[in-house]
Amino acid sequence: MNMKSILASLILSCALALPAFAGSPVDINTASATELAEGLDGVGMSKAEAIVAYRDEHGPFASADDLVNVKGIGEKTVELNRANILTGGKGKLAKAPKAPAAD
Repeated sequence: MNMKSILASLILSCALALPAFAGSPVDINTASATELAEGLDGVGMSKAEAIVAYRDEHGPFASADDLVNVKGIGEKTVELNRANILTGGKGKLAKAPKAPAAD
């Protein structure tokens, strides 16, 4: 095999392996701070602890969009993780907000 074939094989192998490293769904109503920090991109331990504290004080999150009420969590973080956010402990993936009805 020549160098081009080896390089092409290596690149293809890496590309096919990427889905294995994608985050698995995280239930924001039941996950520990550690699970939140490990499962959500852009969420470190301090933000994860803030999510848990907010949840303990205000009750469960109705949707992924409620995360913006937690200090340090913005809309970009929610959108980045929307596909991996569960709510309700029922394995229900968060859905994108509905667009307003046209007049």
